[in-house]
Amino acid sequence: MSDCESPLKGKWALILGASSGFGAATARKLASKGMNIFGVHLDFKQNLPKVRALVEEIESHGVKAVYFNMNATNERKRARAIQKMKEELAASGESHIWLMMHSLAFGTLKLFITEDPKEAIDPASMNMTLEVMAHSLVYWTQALWWEGMLGRGSRIFSMTSEGSHRAMPYYGAVSAAKAALEAHTRQLALELGKHGVLVNCIQAGVTDTPALRQIPGHEQIIEHTKRRNPGGRLTTPEDVANTIAALASPEVMWVSGSVIFVDGGEDITA
Repeated sequence: MSDCESPLKGKWALILGASSGFGAATARKLASKGMNIFGVHLDFKQNLPKVRALVEEIESHGVKAVYFNMNATNERKRARAIQKMKEELAASGESHIWLMMHSLAFGTLKLFITEDPKEAIDPASMNMTLEVMAHSLVYWTQALWWEGMLGRGSRIFSMTSEGSHRAMPYYGAVSAAKAALEAHTRQLALELGKHGVLVNCIQAGVTDTPALRQIPGHEQIIEHTKRRNPGGRLTTPEDVANTIAALASPEVMWVSGSVIFVDGGEDITA
């Protein structure tokens, strides 16, 4: 089946964190399958040319890309963006969003215990990390559901990491967020299951993304991962994008509430 005959053609995907890393790769892949893309991102002026280039690349597949540069956790901005999305859906003849991907990677990387209290994580930083990287999944899903923008066949993917169940320096707040994200994913799968909405979590292996490069000691993490991964390499954003595109198929209707590993077996190693 060619992409022009894809069962995904004309459907809409919403990607939170759509300008780089996993989100950008998934937007490209889904666009190649004929899907229109809503993208939510937060980028400063110097990065906007890259975002515009990404939008042009997406639209080169003959699909529509509507991007929103905004704080994804701002309730008022979320409401305005969703109303614009709802209008685009209606104009295209679609009744709901087929796929939502939550790939927001913005959190505080600080130790819990330090010699100087000023260098340790504080409540505001902890709460912000949980809000962005975990709780926002719930709030976006609620808002879409109440606006009638999710329906039978819709599917939601969140992005976790092995940090949800393993500890590493500086990753404490993000680790807590990933654990909460997995719990939120299970709960949403439970509550939306009767409506035919699928909710799953993708656990990617260590991937060389802008988010990884913010972690102190990321060079050592990369080298260690290459040695321990059974495939001998890092995970790529395209590995995740290809998996989500496969799971986006309308034929996949009985996978929900799962953590799906896209890591070449990395998590089974020490």
